[in-house]
Amino acid sequence: MNFLDFFTRLLAATLAMGTSLTYATLGEVYTEKTGILNLGMEGTMLMGALAGFATAYNTGNLVFALLVAMAVGAMLSLLHAFLCITMRANQVVAGLAITMFGTGLANFLGQRLGPAANNHNLTGMNLASKFDNISIPGLSQIPILGALFDVSILTYALYFLLPFAWFFLYKTKQGMVVRAVGENPRTAAAMGISVSKIRYLYTTIGGMFAGLGGACLSLSFIPSWNEGMTGGKGWIVIALVIFSAWNPGRVVIGTLVFGGITSLQFSLQAAGFKMVIPAQFLGFSPYLITLLVLTAMTIINQKKRGSFASPTALGTAFAIDDK
Repeated sequence: MNFLDFFTRLLAATLAMGTSLTYATLGEVYTEKTGILNLGMEGTMLMGALAGFATAYNTGNLVFALLVAMAVGAMLSLLHAFLCITMRANQVVAGLAITMFGTGLANFLGQRLGPAANNHNLTGMNLASKFDNISIPGLSQIPILGALFDVSILTYALYFLLPFAWFFLYKTKQGMVVRAVGENPRTAAAMGISVSKIRYLYTTIGGMFAGLGGACLSLSFIPSWNEGMTGGKGWIVIALVIFSAWNPGRVVIGTLVFGGITSLQFSLQAAGFKMVIPAQFLGFSPYLITLLVLTAMTIINQKKRGSFASPTALGTAFAIDDK
């Protein structure tokens, strides 16, 4: 394999890996922009992966499977919103509870939603069809960059969704409302904005994207179901939100970095580099790099408030009845 083929395949694998992370990170950015910290992403993504796979396996309808995954993600995040907004529970504790609940429920249901021939266990089962790559003639033949035009419809959708998400947040009145709620909910309420409704809405939307991100894993990247198949990606999403400085326009940078590092480990192992670099090091290197980047971004955040600053009211309950 020459270097040109190596980097083309690496970019293709990076895009496939990054798609799931990008959807979930984008959803978490909008959730945190309203001041709600959702640490339940791991459990929500895992439930989305299971819901999508189980639906696709039993119905054969991939589009319907995506919708079910998004609905399941929305319901889990709606529960998180109820705990944090209505009950004013500690957002960190509530998020951790959602992760434990979602992880346990996914593993439980994964053993009961499969075919009778396999004792109703979905573990290890494969889909008859998945979201395959769609190649654009001409563009897909471009060296290296051609990988951008030989991806699944789920990845193509992000090419339009990411610019729209940035434009919506920073160039529209509704986006300004979202930012106002996350920066100063008391002032926003004084201006007639329903802080609770905005937080409920975008926490739920964030959950929908998290469920969609999980479904990308089980319906496209690895069209099968295995317990814990998210592999901690929900926690990486939290780090990527900080890496992107809560800006939808920067989300893709973080997801490509992590997706690229994760894909690189498999590419190097396939190329025989595991004889030189221990496989264990390649396995944990994506998480190590994420930790180092997160540390660097935290230092920058402490020294430079502004574009790198988190929403001022992030993690803070709003105590005024704004119905």
